[in-house]
Amino acid sequence: MNLSKNFTLNELTKSETAIRLDIDNTPNQEQIESLRLLCENILQPVRDHFGKPVKISSGFRCSALNQAAGGSATSDHCKGQACDFEIDGVPNPELAEWIEANLKYTQLILEFWVPGGDDPNAGWVHCSYSPSNLKAQSLTATKVAGKTTYLNGLVA
Repeated sequence: MNLSKNFTLNELTKSETAIRLDIDNTPNQEQIESLRLLCENILQPVRDHFGKPVKISSGFRCSALNQAAGGSATSDHCKGQACDFEIDGVPNPELAEWIEANLKYTQLILEFWVPGGDDPNAGWVHCSYSPSNLKAQSLTATKVAGKTTYLNGLVA
């Protein structure tokens, strides 16, 4: 099932963790509609702008999969409203900054990118889209003393 020109339901629900743990990660109709809106408003514009495939590391996660992955109990991934992704050859800060400047979104997180590090693609970009809550919150996730810490804004 296509959710937009370049994105399918399968790629937004596929999970190696779900396969390994035999978890059924099938979304309901409401969650599928949320995934469609996420693709149309975030992922497809990103794909169109950069002209390269978007590599999705985590899209929809049912409650059992989200728990197995250590996700927040209130994660937008469980609603079909969030996705973690990157683009080969595009530094994650550049990707996040383009989204921040050009798209409407609920939450944007530059996750675990290492400033000044050797890998411009370290970490990934998390973005969520809820049409009733386009608050445009931008954050940077980093590890401090082994604990995830969120900083306001994109700190690159």
